[in-house]
Amino acid sequence: MSRFSLEGRTALVTGANTGIGQAIAVAMGAAGATVICAGRRSTEATVKAIQDDGGAAEALHLDLADPMAATPLFEDREIDVLVNNAGTIRRAEVTDFTEADWDAVLDINLKSLFFTSQAFGKAILSRGGSGKIVNIASLLSFQGGIRVPSYTASKHGVAGLTKLLANEWAAKGINVNAIAPGYIATNNTEALRNDPERSRAILDRIPAGRWGEAHDIADSAVFLAAPASDYVHGAILNVDGGWLAR
Repeated sequence: MSRFSLEGRTALVTGANTGIGQAIAVAMGAAGATVICAGRRSTEATVKAIQDDGGAAEALHLDLADPMAATPLFEDREIDVLVNNAGTIRRAEVTDFTEADWDAVLDINLKSLFFTSQAFGKAILSRGGSGKIVNIASLLSFQGGIRVPSYTASKHGVAGLTKLLANEWAAKGINVNAIAPGYIATNNTEALRNDPERSRAILDRIPAGRWGEAHDIADSAVFLAAPASDYVHGAILNVDGGWLAR
């Protein structure tokens, strides 16, 4: 069997209804995983895409505005791969940023990621198995950005937690890594791509000279979930067309 195969594994992908999360779920299905497509909005389109390609998938309603919402999932399911993709963002000047906007972003982007990972890890360790966690970080895990204070704080936290969890679990059969996507052509970046000046400024900074595609992230996630990455621990993989190298 290929070391890039996910045959016989069950993967939970959060935020799998659209964009990067949807692409990751579809790619993992194509690699042979049974995929639990979780989201606060319907993931039926993602499930259909996987099934149409001959894969196995199910839809799961999961609203991580409650950071503990996913923790019961691991009590009665054997899940081998966890992709913490669900996230949100709020934009405002620092002087106008509210406590509600701060808490909403930190709860989904960081608190839910930690407690979902904790529940996953406890389940793996209790059955003496092995597992893979793939977190979705950001370029703002390394840079400051503007007008997104809670998002920047949360994504710095994702990078830190990825390393901490790897330190604790690497010797116990659990790999924890993250992907930091660059500028990807999804619904979330449509406004930027439709603004000629902003789009040109972004492209001028990207050595690869193009916007990323969701499959660029998805293929990297499959690698980090597969046996091919068994000796990769605590890595933040920049999939950004060279943005951070510029």
